[in-house]
Amino acid sequence: MNDCAITQEFLSYLKFEKHFSMHTAKCYGADLLQFSDFLIGDAGSGPQDESADQANPWSDSSGVATATQTQTTVQLDQLLTGADVNTVRKYLAHLGQHQYSKSTTARKLATLRSFYKFLVKRNYVTANPVANIKTPKQEKKLPKFLEYEDVQRLLDSPDTSNWLGARDRAILEVLYSTGMRVSELVALNMEDVDFLGEVIHIRGKGKKERISPIGSGALRAIQHYIEFRNKRIQSNSDFDVRVLFANKHGNRLSTRSVRRKMDKYLREAGLDPAISPHTLRHSFATHMLNNGADLRSVQELLGHQSLSTTQVYTHVSTTKMKEVYEHAHPRDTMNDVTG
Repeated sequence: MNDCAITQEFLSYLKFEKHFSMHTAKCYGADLLQFSDFLIGDAGSGPQDESADQANPWSDSSGVATATQTQTTVQLDQLLTGADVNTVRKYLAHLGQHQYSKSTTARKLATLRSFYKFLVKRNYVTANPVANIKTPKQEKKLPKFLEYEDVQRLLDSPDTSNWLGARDRAILEVLYSTGMRVSELVALNMEDVDFLGEVIHIRGKGKKERISPIGSGALRAIQHYIEFRNKRIQSNSDFDVRVLFANKHGNRLSTRSVRRKMDKYLREAGLDPAISPHTLRHSFATHMLNNGADLRSVQELLGHQSLSTTQVYTHVSTTKMKEVYEHAHPRDTMNDVTG
């Protein structure tokens, strides 16, 4: 089965130069596979299951190469490099006919925009056919966040008299105190925590690094956990001493394990089971803004590349302020309606 040379080159670029995660790269590979299917007239009769869009773009038998068994590498490369703005518009119309959501369509368009930007950079094409195509407007969904008292209920749920409970309390404290992603949390090493400076070293997306302040409560929780951790190290010669948050075997925790633990404590605290670890990140950002932090500072703390990504939290804060005001001044609200 033939590889599509320029697509494999693009996917390698994402992995080795842009340092994209494997999950993100798979999504890019799946989107390009579908676009290639469309170009060769084999798009199918309906939208494919997005959970099936997880072909490994790094293996020899995956990526756009699987789009056809009859097209040669050269033919498929020519189809991709020959696509123009009308081709892309027809593809978007095709997605619309098959009732893809605006968010999914926007993601697929972003993939094409990045792909053709890469082709221009490598001189495969002279112009980006996606450059002047606008991304479909999407309804902005405000991120869910927890109230202060609900955060405290969650933090108080683990039993800190044992090492796993102490670890879980420290995990929840760190997530809320810093707003870091779960993937960033499980990547933490012991050396990343500066107790004296009260900061923590975070390795974010694309291997971008940042230093974030961390609250005294979170630091105390980490110190309490480390006391148990040190005892575990003495009884387990295979314990990975570099890792900050380890599982019962002494290995690095997975993001899935953190999610399972949080599900457990949500039940114990009587909170909405739909809440995710990412909700603590949303709560951190919202509470920071509610307490007077400026948007640029929150952007840096969250590790957002674009300020527009952080601006969604201003909508959350404004909405919350309106709710509080309307609750405290119902007459003013009625005057607004009747006046």
